[in-house]
Amino acid sequence: MDTQIEKDKGRLEVLRRIDEYERKRWWTKDVEDDPPTIPLTADKVDYLNKKLINKILARAVTNKAFRFIGKLVKTKQLRIKNVIGFENFEKMKNQGCIITCNHFNAFDNFALHWIFLPFIRKEHKQLYKVIREGNFTSFPGLFGLFFRHCYTLPLSSNFSCMKKFMEAMDVLLKRGEKVLVYAEQAMWWNYKKPRPLTNGAFTFAVKSNVPVLPVFITMEDSDTIGNDGFPIQEYTIHISPAIYPDESKTEKQNVVEIRDKNYEIWKNIYEKFYGIPLEYLPEEK
Repeated sequence: MDTQIEKDKGRLEVLRRIDEYERKRWWTKDVEDDPPTIPLTADKVDYLNKKLINKILARAVTNKAFRFIGKLVKTKQLRIKNVIGFENFEKMKNQGCIITCNHFNAFDNFALHWIFLPFIRKEHKQLYKVIREGNFTSFPGLFGLFFRHCYTLPLSSNFSCMKKFMEAMDVLLKRGEKVLVYAEQAMWWNYKKPRPLTNGAFTFAVKSNVPVLPVFITMEDSDTIGNDGFPIQEYTIHISPAIYPDESKTEKQNVVEIRDKNYEIWKNIYEKFYGIPLEYLPEEK
């Protein structure tokens, strides 16, 4: 009897879009069918959880999320095969920093939570995450709850809200918090290559004079097929030494140099782990 699970049509369409977007160099364009984005205004978000209700919700929902991740690990839906370079994260003890990571799955966020949060909480800190506007305002269900209350920092298309965002970011970094930023911007499902990086993450770091900690996750097929018909991936999390701003250089120079160093680090990890040069599909004009 053939028990092979048919590949999910939605996932196949996402893979087709990724192929198309790579050829067109649309590196930051979303490939998922996310809910329409409701604009976020400054009165709808409490970035620093100053209100008591938001403070309580943040702690309670983050604890719920951590238990949820624990179940994924226990049932082997989330598989962390190896962590390389954890000592580089430990060197960031009691120091604010921007953590960058390649973005290919909701589970990459969960994986970083699982390995980082217990150590961050020993410092009485949290792991903050920059997220897209629509994930905060429009996402339904359990993930929507996580997006709104797990120490998230939603971006906004509203100028006054983004001003509030930047002020909060500076406060958090200067008080020693760790902030995860997906510098590739969009999530490309199970995409193994590093993509060119946007400036945002590095601008936050330079403005607050904190280091950037580059993290890159590589993937391998496990021997288990998931409900979507694709092999469940086993993650190896690579944590590289932090990159620090150079005080002798301008803000713009630092942003570009740190961004390019981060990309080069990811490229080297990719090529060493997979044993192939980093090459993108031929460009389609």
